[in-house]
Amino acid sequence: MTMQDLMHNNQAWADEQKTQDPEFFHRLSLQQNPEYLWIGCSDSRVPANQVVGLDPGELFVHRNIANVVLHTDFNCLSVLQFAVDVLKVRHIIVCGHYGCGGIKAALGDTEFGLVDNWLRHIKDVYVQNKSEIDNLRYEQQRINRMCELNVIEQVNNLTKTKIVQHAWERGQELNIHGVIYSIADGLLKELKLNTNNTKDIDPVFRMKSQNENPE
Repeated sequence: MTMQDLMHNNQAWADEQKTQDPEFFHRLSLQQNPEYLWIGCSDSRVPANQVVGLDPGELFVHRNIANVVLHTDFNCLSVLQFAVDVLKVRHIIVCGHYGCGGIKAALGDTEFGLVDNWLRHIKDVYVQNKSEIDNLRYEQQRINRMCELNVIEQVNNLTKTKIVQHAWERGQELNIHGVIYSIADGLLKELKLNTNNTKDIDPVFRMKSQNENPE
């Protein structure tokens, strides 16, 4: 497929949208007002809006290899701050997917290049859960369980950010969810770790405002 084909597809899509809803693009041009921030994997088989059946403008999206949230990733943190502080999203969804290539690569010892620095963080998740993962019989089981554990880790990383904690401190409604997508059947599965406050965060990660007594 050439770029010309893509441009043709774009024209057909735009025409179809205007036929179905003549005001669609006008509404989008005025303001975006999503309730959800989606942090997902860059895998091309996991199209965020389509997976949850939302239109453009209803889902704010950040994607990277293996849906990782790092405190040194200013791209991710900038998206997070804009979504929480400006757009006032009410939900953050961390979405992993079974059979993730990034997870599979992180479980091996093959050198891939620059991406190895990124995968290092997933290797840390493996080391933290080594006994559980190594006790699984089949490779695909190990990969899929690591996909789940990685989502759990990234949800926990989100709760440790000042952006999220400050939102909760000022009483803003903000819920964080962890889900896994199956490419095999197109279904999402919720991991039971939804959180909307700081009570489950280890005290060492709880941020205090400057005017609060640290003792």
